[in-house]
Amino acid sequence: QVQLVESGGGLVQAGGSLRLSCAASGRTFSGYAMGWFRQAPGKEREFVAALSWTTGSTVYADSVKGRFTISRDNYKNTIYLQMNRLATEDTAVYYCAAAKGGFYYSPPAQVIAYDYWGQGTQLTVSS
Repeated sequence: QVQLVESGGGLVQAGGSLRLSCAASGRTFSGYAMGWFRQAPGKEREFVAALSWTTGSTVYADSVKGRFTISRDNYKNTIYLQMNRLATEDTAVYYCAAAKGGFYYSPPAQVIAYDYWGQGTQLTVSS
């Protein structure tokens, strides 16, 4: 049974940095895509970044490109989201997600493509 557990959220001032972690367990993730999504109050869940577990290929939402970096640690089975130059509009609950099967070079950006989700971690950016 796949489990994803996020951590690292909190309160940070605008312009600051924070790193989120997602501990993945329950199977090997070769061929999986791992993604970060976020959901602000009253808004739909939106794509942030994704990574192919096998190849490390990445894709980012335009709103975070150049500020956020997704990465993995194969030994710890953990996915990270390094967030720099945070802005108030980055405030949201951040979710880690896993999509099974064959995502070697094109990790998907669509919510519907992901099969497993973590419980979320809150990030609040103050002005």
